[in-house]
Amino acid sequence: MRKQFLVLAAVATIFGLSPLAMAEPQAEVLHFWTSGGEARSVAVLQKEFVANGGIWTDMPVAGGGGDAAMTALRARVLAGNAPAAAQVKGPAIQEWYEEDALADISAVANAEGWDKLLPNAIAQHMKCEGSWCAAPVNVHRVDWIWANAEVLAKADIEMPTSWEEFNASAKKLKSMGIIPLAHGGQAWQDATVFEVVALGIGGPEFFRKAFVELDDASLKSNTMIAVFDQVRILRGFVDDNFSGRDWNLATSMVINGEAAFQIMGDWAKGEFTAAGKVPGIDFLCASAPGGGYLYNVDSFAMFRVSGSEKAEGQALLAKLIMGENFQKVFNLNKGSIPARVTTPLNEFDFCAQQSAYDMAVSSVNGSLLPSYAHGMALRGAQAGAITDVVTAFFNSNMSSDEAVGRLSTAIKNSL
Repeated sequence: MRKQFLVLAAVATIFGLSPLAMAEPQAEVLHFWTSGGEARSVAVLQKEFVANGGIWTDMPVAGGGGDAAMTALRARVLAGNAPAAAQVKGPAIQEWYEEDALADISAVANAEGWDKLLPNAIAQHMKCEGSWCAAPVNVHRVDWIWANAEVLAKADIEMPTSWEEFNASAKKLKSMGIIPLAHGGQAWQDATVFEVVALGIGGPEFFRKAFVELDDASLKSNTMIAVFDQVRILRGFVDDNFSGRDWNLATSMVINGEAAFQIMGDWAKGEFTAAGKVPGIDFLCASAPGGGYLYNVDSFAMFRVSGSEKAEGQALLAKLIMGENFQKVFNLNKGSIPARVTTPLNEFDFCAQQSAYDMAVSSVNGSLLPSYAHGMALRGAQAGAITDVVTAFFNSNMSSDEAVGRLSTAIKNSL
């Protein structure tokens, strides 16, 4: 039997920390929110933690995809010096649990009624064999298209509702000397575009079978060939200087009118708002062509720590993360929507309200799907195998037929 993972000490103190407490709650927090909108968002949590008597130690690790942060986290855990909390999500939470690295925050979650405050699909990501081990801060929608409103108006173009419309608009923009699609040549960004196209062309059931169940027939299907065909078309709408570009710099191209569109999750909206841009006036948002809703949930996993002040810090941090105020203010800054379903949305813009509505609908009709590209659907080996094929395809003249063959082989070799 696996060794029981640590139960936090003195959890009850979070509901009213005594001024006679021996030590102030402490939390070292490792995260990779370092761009403008992201940095403002994490600062909200830090400020609230300090306001509640805590001592926050910030450990930001640059890199939008989070790979550098995960490398730093593993080094800390292996050295026996894990942070109190780290930005970890999806199946990676379960992987850390299997390494006996996580703390149990069920006392906090149960006292606060998290099961009634979260969609079931989201709650399951936060549990380790039935016990709570992580706290969600938001729900990001991945399958968005963002656009510069002025550029589209100049070209007399509407937001596309199909990939055929997108392609036709992009050709027109290119003929006008405007970059149709802002993109950064990083593997996770290639994977983001790929999975958005896959959902749009194949539909929710195809996406589930291919990228959640890893069904080999779906991976090798004609539908998957059509997905790669569309990705090849999109590659032709990207500028020549895309290699190595960070996602937020690609967003800036749209903000500045250098490019018309970006296919990116709604963390991009945080960059627009940080630049003072107004949705519906300066920039436009629309779900990408096709059906369904791809979600990416940011969360903090709580790691095993020693010392009552650190345990109290974890408990306080978990309570604040799921608090209605933080869920509101954080997501207003971040561009995402609250994970806590009771959070009022009256202060949120159209894009966020549309996201919340679509998520509710997708929850009912079975088209609410975990993003593979952002670590929600698959474990690292399988997700990495897919992305390796996708980015190789994006950066070469590989045919779609060859790509699907490589995809099937890569998955078989990763299992």
